[in-house]
Amino acid sequence: MCFALWNCSAVTASYEDRFRHERELFATGLTRLAGVDEAGRGPLAGPVVAAAVIFPSAWFAAGMPFGLRELNDSKQLTEFQRERFFDLLTQCEAVEHAVAIVGVEVIDAINILQATHRAMNEALRPLRTQHALVDGLRVKSLTVPQLPLVKGDARSYSIAAASVLAKVTRDRLMVVADATWPEYGFARHKGYGTPEHLAALATLGPCPIHRRSFAPLKQPEPELFPA
Repeated sequence: MCFALWNCSAVTASYEDRFRHERELFATGLTRLAGVDEAGRGPLAGPVVAAAVIFPSAWFAAGMPFGLRELNDSKQLTEFQRERFFDLLTQCEAVEHAVAIVGVEVIDAINILQATHRAMNEALRPLRTQHALVDGLRVKSLTVPQLPLVKGDARSYSIAAASVLAKVTRDRLMVVADATWPEYGFARHKGYGTPEHLAALATLGPCPIHRRSFAPLKQPEPELFPA
């Protein structure tokens, strides 16, 4: 499966540049470099999912195999493209990956930011990561050294791969949830606060996978000194 990805002509510099940060870290002696990203911080329902991906260090110099060259930020890809890349990444024996899922109960207990960081750490742990490439700002609680990259999912193949694995995993979970609670439309909006979702909430109230700590589900704090 992985060998078939190498059906390619010469690697162009523009694609190779998406390994620029990985090459620079590799040049310092680091070999286990993982891109990490999350999906599901904003929705009103469902878990937050993080994924981590380690590509073979040989690819940093040789360039990305042909079948994966168009890999990009998951938000820039169609659903069909995301599913295709998910299959390529998870079926290629040369690509190491891990996914972590943190559920609604934890999100409501420790807040979405901390739950997201917990998921990222859990995804990185089994890969024995030496250094992580992180999309966005520095994650203070990350347990491994990191290189934060603003818009990193469009600048680093490693982060882009993690964004695809996290997004597809979460979307599939929401499709499964839709079979249990079809009246909310989870398969369509994946738990985000669309007009359809908000209308269902107004009519039906929350179901077990809704985040009670999120507006408009969060209950107002009682007044200490009511008038």
